[in-house]
Amino acid sequence: MRPIKKILVGLDLSDIDQQLIRYSSFFADIIDVDKVYFVHNIKRYEISEMLEKELEDIDLEELITEELKDRVDENFNTEVEWEVLISDDPYTESLISYIVNKYSIDLLMMGNKNNEEGSGILAFKLLRTTRCQFLWVPENASMEMKKVWVGTDFSNSSKKCFAYADLLKSNHDFELEAVHVYSLPVHFSPYLNNSEINPKMEEYIDKRFDNFLRKIDFSDKIKKYKILGREANVASRLKKEAYKNDVNLLMVADKGSNTISNLTLGSITEDLFNRELKIPLLIIKD
Repeated sequence: MRPIKKILVGLDLSDIDQQLIRYSSFFADIIDVDKVYFVHNIKRYEISEMLEKELEDIDLEELITEELKDRVDENFNTEVEWEVLISDDPYTESLISYIVNKYSIDLLMMGNKNNEEGSGILAFKLLRTTRCQFLWVPENASMEMKKVWVGTDFSNSSKKCFAYADLLKSNHDFELEAVHVYSLPVHFSPYLNNSEINPKMEEYIDKRFDNFLRKIDFSDKIKKYKILGREANVASRLKKEAYKNDVNLLMVADKGSNTISNLTLGSITEDLFNRELKIPLLIIKD
């Protein structure tokens, strides 16, 4: 599994930038990266004609570069090397994709503004199209990593999350739990007594869990955590239980067991991405 050595952080001059810079500093320390790049794309097409005249004698690129350097200086508190990249490309998505490829970026980090209008559209496009790992960071993310959850559906796709969890654990000690959401076979429920089928279902899930974990090469103990889904969907249950258990990072694979297209996210991962989350979401790709 390729380690994370270069991180790209997307900044947009909004309030979340400071939190994102602080979290990138925290995360860079944990995974021992070589360099962090901070990128901002100047959206000149959003500048009105009136403002264009006001800005004629101002080097906007230099001004924003200096402002972002000051923000990074103030909030990036680790010895890791960093660099600010500024551009005025008409298409932010293509710019970031270009930087990811040019600099061999291992992890793209962006700010989750929790469903502010349009805030996740660019990030979602990049999540689907870039090949690097993706970290979705909310505004008030905790600067702690005591407990990490890895969501699994027992598929081969979800195995890769444990390889990255192992990389994280080699530099920072935390409690790791493999989490699986299951539900009872609803179409049989009118004919079954739940008090009888629940223990059998749990026993079946435990066997699948144990078989799955035996196939994973992991340097430390992995705890199991089972969640009965009932009527709520998987993403909703994961989110609720993660909050209840004070989880600091949630890791999922980009694809589940039923995804057939390379450009399609797994339905659970997409659902988690589109929800209001107070926990950083790390999405692992091949």
